[in-house]
Amino acid sequence: MKNNPPILEQAMNYADMMEACASYIAVKNPTVKEPAKVFEIMAPLFQFAKQESLYIIMLDTKSKIIGAPRELFRGLLDSCPTHAREVFRQAIRDCAAALIIVHNHPSGDPTPSREDIEATRRLVEAGRIIGIPLFDHVILGNRFSPEDCAYISLRERNLVSFASSLHAKD
Repeated sequence: MKNNPPILEQAMNYADMMEACASYIAVKNPTVKEPAKVFEIMAPLFQFAKQESLYIIMLDTKSKIIGAPRELFRGLLDSCPTHAREVFRQAIRDCAAALIIVHNHPSGDPTPSREDIEATRRLVEAGRIIGIPLFDHVILGNRFSPEDCAYISLRERNLVSFASSLHAKD
């Protein structure tokens, strides 16, 4: 990376964004109930992404984020493997009450693929069995303003039957 300043600069920008995201969450302890809030938190992390990545956002019983979003998988240009054991291992360790998964489509089009929908259905079922509901799956494109249809929520589109609530009292 010493010989390639643009890559070094991109890596430094990514590290700065990860640190800023973690700091924001630590200070604000935000409540996440809407996909727009997921977009607000996650869009900076995907701004320079050239390949798919999958993150989990772990929530407590009041829908507040537990720790920083965790990158679980980094895939290829157009795919990212997803395994329930890895998703729920972290959630169990951190005593999460619910999860939201987020991944990106570097192509820019956040439209979910058939594989995205099937993987999400498997994760919803695994969460039901384990007792940690999957609350939503948000896919981000590479446009980073909500007005540009920069994300799609599988919950909002009714593409998957998610847990009905986080069982939280406001």
